[in-house]
Amino acid sequence: MTTTSATRPVQEFYSIGEVCALTDLKPHVLRYWESQFRFLNPAKNRSGNRVYKAREVELITLVKHLLYTEKFTIDGARQRVDQYRRTGELRTSARRAFEAETVQDLSAGIQEVLGILEGKAPPKKDVNGE
Repeated sequence: MTTTSATRPVQEFYSIGEVCALTDLKPHVLRYWESQFRFLNPAKNRSGNRVYKAREVELITLVKHLLYTEKFTIDGARQRVDQYRRTGELRTSARRAFEAETVQDLSAGIQEVLGILEGKAPPKKDVNGE
């Protein structure tokens, strides 16, 4: 594990399960996107499992933001990423999308907690029914 700042540890590599948990995407979606976006090409370990770098997680988040939030088609998202790459804005745009998704997730979580506290929404059950 490496650290980019004193407060934020960052893993160097992520499994497909970890990427799914971070991005709230299903594994089959990630595998499909690999076939549609040539820049999403994670390495594979000796066992043949995908191993994603932090930069690839940021790009996945950018693609998710373009497709789900900005409502681009796959072709449109591909063109937008190519445009970001040509203008040197790819890293900045990917980080901005990652931050926007994080804020959106936090906001949804806060709203859920407020609903529970106000008695408006029952608490969600986890996958084990607890």
